[in-house]
Parts: sequence; structure tokens; C-alpha cells
Amino acid sequence: MAIQASSEIVIDAPPDLIMEALADMDAVPSWSSVHKRVEVVDKHPDGLPHHVKVTISVTGIHDTELLEYNWGPDWMVWDADRTAQQHGQHGEYNLSRLGDEKTRVRFTITVEPWAPLPEFWAARARKKILYSALEGLRKRVMGREGSGPAR
Repeated sequence: MAIQASSEIVIDAPPDLIMEALADMDAVPSWSSVHKRVEVVDKHPDGLPHHVKVTISVTGIHDTELLEYNWGPDWMVWDADRTAQQHGQHGEYNLSRLGDEKTRVRFTITVEPWAPLPEFWAARARKKILYSALEGLRKRVMGREGSGPAR
């Protein structure tokens, strides 16, 4: 059974600054507690990450994934094939400009684990993933985590 999670926040920054933070794969472990290691395998012709190998840890489950990223001006999506812990995974960030310095960021992820997981575990995992994906990103963009892309 697939585990799905989705949420959104407003970040006081323009979409291009948020997209810059998302594209900086080397910095992801500094703002996402889920990500333990990140390695860009190759890039699209425009220089954005294409295939990225990541090691994650969520509520006691560890996995290494090869993610395929695709990018637009205000969105990014990734997909993973089978791993030791999952049949597959799909994630996305969608950004909507709300003004010169405000952006709505929507994060959605679907994970298909190999084995059924108890709902209490799935709820804890959703909470941790959503917090890392959105609040961690906000802190990164605002320059409070890692070296931050804040200008």
C-alpha cells in the first residue's frame, strides 16, 4: 500500500531563490534530516541535477535510492525505481508566486514500500518527511541552515 504525504507553506522569497536551493543537491543533507548522503551522478544539459544517488533514513528505515529529476521554471519532480525498501517513489515541489517576495511551496510524495507498514509508523514518517521537505527548505532559503542561498 502506497504512503502519500502532501503539504504546503509560504516562504518569504521569490520562486527562483527557492528553485536555486532545491537544485543545490550537495546542501540537501544540511537542511533535510531525512537525507544522510547525496551524490549527483549526472546533470541535464542546463546543469541541473538529472540522476542523484541519495541515502535516506526515516524513523529507523534506511535506504539508498537512485532518483531521476526533471525540472521546470517553478517545479521539480523525481522518481525512483525499486530499492531495498521500496517498489518506487514519486515526489514533487510546485511553486506559485504570491508576490515579489512570497511563494507558495507545495510538496507531495508517494512511496510504495516493499512491505505493509503500521499506520503509526506511516504517520510518524509523513510528519518527519513533510517537516524536512518544507520547514527545512524554508530555513535553507532564509539562510538559517547550512550556507544558505539567501542573498
